[in-house]
Amino acid sequence: MLRAVLFDFNGVLVDDLGVHRDLLDRVLGEEGLGAPAELPSDLSGRNDREVVAAILERAGRKVTAKEVNRLVARKAALYQEHVRRRGYTLYPGALELVEGAAEQGLMLGIVSGALREEIVQALHQSGLRQQFKAIVSAEDVLRGKPHPEIYQRAVEQLNNQPPLPERLVHPHEVLAVENSPMGLAAASGAGLVCLGVAHSHQLCQLVTASGAVVSLSDIDPVDLQHLFAEASLR
Repeated sequence: MLRAVLFDFNGVLVDDLGVHRDLLDRVLGEEGLGAPAELPSDLSGRNDREVVAAILERAGRKVTAKEVNRLVARKAALYQEHVRRRGYTLYPGALELVEGAAEQGLMLGIVSGALREEIVQALHQSGLRQQFKAIVSAEDVLRGKPHPEIYQRAVEQLNNQPPLPERLVHPHEVLAVENSPMGLAAASGAGLVCLGVAHSHQLCQLVTASGAVVSLSDIDPVDLQHLFAEASLR
C-alpha cells in the first residue's frame, strides 16, 4: 500500500533544468573552462558540488573544497537573481498532483541535490510548503545520487518528524518520482518503488520503455494507489 511520495525537485516539480545548465556554463566560462551546455551523462542528476568537482578534475585543475564551494556559491547567487526576476515555474500537473496526493493523506517529501534555500523558496511561492513533511537537500548528505543515502534520510524524516505516523513507514510503501537515471538508481537502491517522468529529454526513451509517464499531467492523483501497485510489479 502506498503511504508516501518523494519527489525530486529540479526537472520533476520545477521546470528550471535549462536555467541551471545556463548558469553553470556561465560560471565555468568565467573560469575559462567553457563547459558544454549539455552535461555528460555520468554527471546528469548529480548535485552542483559533484558536477563542479568533476569538471575541474577533467580540466586538469586542482580540486579543493574551497574552490568548489566558491563556484557553487557563485552559481547559487546567479540563480537567486534569476528567480527574483522571473520566479519559479512548476511543470504542468505538478501543483495538482501534490495537492491531490496530500488530500488523500499521503505523506510527501522532496529529495533533491538542490540547495535547501532554493527548494523552500519555490515551495513557499507556489503555496505548497505546508504539504511537504520531509525535505532532504544537497547540504543534508555526504554522498549524492546515485548513492541511496538521500532517500534513506528522507524515509527517516517521514518516520521521525511530527506528526509521527501511527506505524513506521517502510521503503516499499514509498513512491519515488524521478527524472534521471541517477535519481532512479538512488531510489531503487534505498528499496523504494520508482516512477520515471520524462520531462528531461535524455530520459524519454528510458522511462517510456519501462512504462513510466511522459509528464506529471498524465497522472490523475486518484489513481496513485493503482499506479504504485503497477510500478511495484516492475
